[in-house]
Amino acid sequence: MGEIRVRAARGAIRVAEDSADAVLGATERLLAAMLERNEATGADLVSVFFTATHDLRSAFPAEAARRMGLGRVPLLCAQEIPVEGAMPRVVRVLMHFHTPRQQTEVAHVYLDGAESLRDDLG
Repeated sequence: MGEIRVRAARGAIRVAEDSADAVLGATERLLAAMLERNEATGADLVSVFFTATHDLRSAFPAEAARRMGLGRVPLLCAQEIPVEGAMPRVVRVLMHFHTPRQQTEVAHVYLDGAESLRDDLG
């Protein structure tokens, strides 16, 4: 087992519609996949930063993390910068966590059409 370090994993998911259920459900699914693929638990988390595109206004993505029992983890939401032509209805996550993984072993997770945002991770 390697030295424990703080690493960061990125993730993104397209949300079907701007409703609280859709935003929270998609965010929970993304965050759960990020934890699973990085073999991390809530106890390993340092902080989680969420962004949402300007067209998602019905819920704070961090609420999904709190519903997953991660309310003691520092959580922050912000609006993604509105770049012309950017993919609509996207929640992005930057998750900082303790892990023995090397940087090259961190799993970044893109779901439901957001995969095209990071074709370099193939």
